[in-house]
Amino acid sequence: MTEQSKPKNNPHADKQGHRDRLRQRIIERGAASLHEYEILEALLFNINKRGDTKPVAKALLDKFGSFRGLINASQDELESIKGIGKHAAVFLILIREMTLRLSRHDAFANPVLSSWNDVITYCRERIGFKKTESFMVLYLNSKNRVIHDEEPQKGTVDRVMVYPREIVKAATQHDAASVILVHNHPSDHTEPSKADIEMTKAIVQALQTVNISVHDHIIIGPSSHTSFKTLGLL
Repeated sequence: MTEQSKPKNNPHADKQGHRDRLRQRIIERGAASLHEYEILEALLFNINKRGDTKPVAKALLDKFGSFRGLINASQDELESIKGIGKHAAVFLILIREMTLRLSRHDAFANPVLSSWNDVITYCRERIGFKKTESFMVLYLNSKNRVIHDEEPQKGTVDRVMVYPREIVKAATQHDAASVILVHNHPSDHTEPSKADIEMTKAIVQALQTVNISVHDHIIIGPSSHTSFKTLGLL
């Protein structure tokens, strides 16, 4: 066979063959058989129909360190990775939202006293990994079940402004019997500061005017959390 008559490599066929083999592994051996980068690689098949997604998947894990770091990345951070455009970033953000809603369902399916660990997990997934301080409120009914949650205030890396009157307004709108206050410390040092304690007192006093109690105030970080109630501050 002459040089001219040798079959030329077909990069698209090679990539498609790799994709088919990876999909077949999932079918035959289950997704648990895949490495982390292969899971990402396969997910990105849905966005990048022809390109090689393995280098992109490995770059994502190198940049963010883990699936958790990845799903907590912002759109701008995701798009800083070569091969991740707007559509791929939105796709990954939707995966985060899906996992967050699953966590929320587990946390709020039962009264908070019987699902406390799930509540902590949800709060951590929601704001615990953020690089700036955020504040959220869980609104509970008289049976201690969460009926609504929201994140009304966002702040800087070490400060968030909270307005007690806005919490009172929302609590009455949702007909809450009590609330759980949650805010994050990006440093993962979750001991309450003097400002945290004073802020909590102001919210407690404001809610008392409408006969709504503060069940707890949780300060949460990537790997730790502190309960005001446990510390005897409520």
